[in-house]
Amino acid sequence: MGPTRKPNVCHRLSRRALGSFSRDAGVVQRTNLSILRALVCQESTKFKNVWTTHSKSPIAYERGRIYFDNYRCCISSVASEPRKLYEMPKCSKSEKIEDALLWECPVIPELGHSSRSHCSQISSEQRLRSGPAVFRVLPFSLVGILEINKKIFGNVTDATLSHGILIVMYSSGLVRLYSFQTITEQFMQQKLDLGCACRWGGTTGTVGEAPFGIPCNIKITDPPPLLFEVSSLENAFQIGGHPWHYIITPNKKKQKGVFHICALKDNSLAKNGIQEMECCSLESDWIYFHPDASGRIIHVGPNQVKVLKLTEIESNSFQHQISEDFVILANRENKNENLFTVTASGRVVKKSLHLLDDDPEQETFKIVDYEDELDLLSVVAVTQIDAEGKAHLDFHCNEYGTLLKSIPLVESWDVTYSHEVYFDRDLVLHIEQKPNRVFSCYVYQMVCDTGEEEETINRSY
Repeated sequence: MGPTRKPNVCHRLSRRALGSFSRDAGVVQRTNLSILRALVCQESTKFKNVWTTHSKSPIAYERGRIYFDNYRCCISSVASEPRKLYEMPKCSKSEKIEDALLWECPVIPELGHSSRSHCSQISSEQRLRSGPAVFRVLPFSLVGILEINKKIFGNVTDATLSHGILIVMYSSGLVRLYSFQTITEQFMQQKLDLGCACRWGGTTGTVGEAPFGIPCNIKITDPPPLLFEVSSLENAFQIGGHPWHYIITPNKKKQKGVFHICALKDNSLAKNGIQEMECCSLESDWIYFHPDASGRIIHVGPNQVKVLKLTEIESNSFQHQISEDFVILANRENKNENLFTVTASGRVVKKSLHLLDDDPEQETFKIVDYEDELDLLSVVAVTQIDAEGKAHLDFHCNEYGTLLKSIPLVESWDVTYSHEVYFDRDLVLHIEQKPNRVFSCYVYQMVCDTGEEEETINRSY
């Protein structure tokens, strides 16, 4: 299972104070995070519910900030007690916030955004044909709005932009990929600047302001070069790994829950590349490339989390194979029992009772995430106890899968509600949506176990 020696935090702090580490900012940051990881995972550290709030509007969380009222109100969760950072003025009756672009990292070159964000200047006919609005992050600027024309692309059901690739999807399950850079170079009609005057279609206005809005300035008149296409059930398609591979489900309903891992360069199926989790459950298992850039794959089912690795075949370096790196298993008892009944004639009959793999009375995995700064896998497991569901958040070593820490969530967990759980450094945040659009937010922070219970702060927004 890998090394179990615990890091000595005091030793690391002493070395840092004496300047034993490189002056390179990256080395210092990694050292600080390794110290924080050791503190988070040590036995005496607890995560305490320090703040609870409820809202009639959706609650969102991004990098230490909690957003209420459709992003109008922002709360910082970094301090010992969450505090309000700002609250924007209420919109007039003729306006509303449709969505938000959150700038998280300066190295992302482009952001694709839903066409529903541009202003009312675009007619209904144009709106049906318009695709993503695209912005550059550094410096922040508008690229334009892309027209997805039925004459060029056919009957498109959805389109999005990711990592400079235009992804177009069809109801048949077909997925097509195009270079967005090539499209802009060939088909951009006019460069637009946010906040600047522009003349478009005989009308003059300010780009990005109502009622002028953002004109659709990228109109494709000829089919652009096709980079790649594949057919997959429900358009499910992912790219990742080293070298590049993709994951699809064969485009037949009976193949739901079966995943094929293929090489992007020639569409060849990897050895052991058909992954199917043997489980009987109401909710489907799911699979995705590990976000830690290791090229591994995470496959999650109700009672197990498989971390798979992609490696070269020794006898053929051009082909790759899938194998298990490690598996995390739910803590369960074997409840498939034999029941005995007596018939009217007195004959004893044995019946087998087989429970679903996601039966609520058994520990079931609901959420799996990755904390990139602490290099930890976080797994939410839920068990129904009597009429109440209880959940705990487990931290696992990302390299070996070893369980390092388990945090019980004090609030009940109803499996029929929608839930989100975030683990961000020394913070755990749980957002749930109850019936009648009631949203609840529970904030946990890392504390030293002093044996004293402090009163939890409750507020409503």
